[in-house]
Amino acid sequence: MSVLYICKVLFTFPKTNSHKMKKNIAKLTALALAVLIISVTYSCKKKKQTSQSDIDLYELAKQTDGYVWYKKTDKLLDKSSGSGHSQPLLRTRYNSIAATKLDSVGKIIAGSTFPEGSIIVKELYDNATTIGRYAILHKESSNPNADEKGWVWGYINADESVAETSTNKGSSCKSCHSQAGNIDYELMNKFFP
Repeated sequence: MSVLYICKVLFTFPKTNSHKMKKNIAKLTALALAVLIISVTYSCKKKKQTSQSDIDLYELAKQTDGYVWYKKTDKLLDKSSGSGHSQPLLRTRYNSIAATKLDSVGKIIAGSTFPEGSIIVKELYDNATTIGRYAILHKESSNPNADEKGWVWGYINADESVAETSTNKGSSCKSCHSQAGNIDYELMNKFFP
């Protein structure tokens, strides 16, 4: 229905013919209901939207082929005392590009800078069998959400909801990840030597 039709209905509301009045009231009620449904639908969709970068990071986090585990083991580790994550267990993996900065035992080479295209995924477990959240770093300098070192930060729950959007450029993560002993924001060697 057009805006002109709505105005016509509103301003030519019959005053004498109750049958026409009832029809017009029914039309207005239907119109109001349609507008309400569209508004609610749009509003719900808008609230569920995430940045494309967050969606991409979540998809990257779910991929496991071609990754190398920290210290070459997928064993779950107890979170360190210095961790800012609430989940009690974790394990970390590196895509083939990031893995070029791991030594022969799977630890990060001291003083390394991860190359463009590196993906590091920390799986954060709620218990021994359930991943609760992914913490993802993707070195993608051209991404508008990349920080000054080229990292795009993802902090995404296993159910796809976003715990911290990548548009924040890791602002709530960097204070911990910048502490002494970090290697290009990575702290695995410091806390899991």
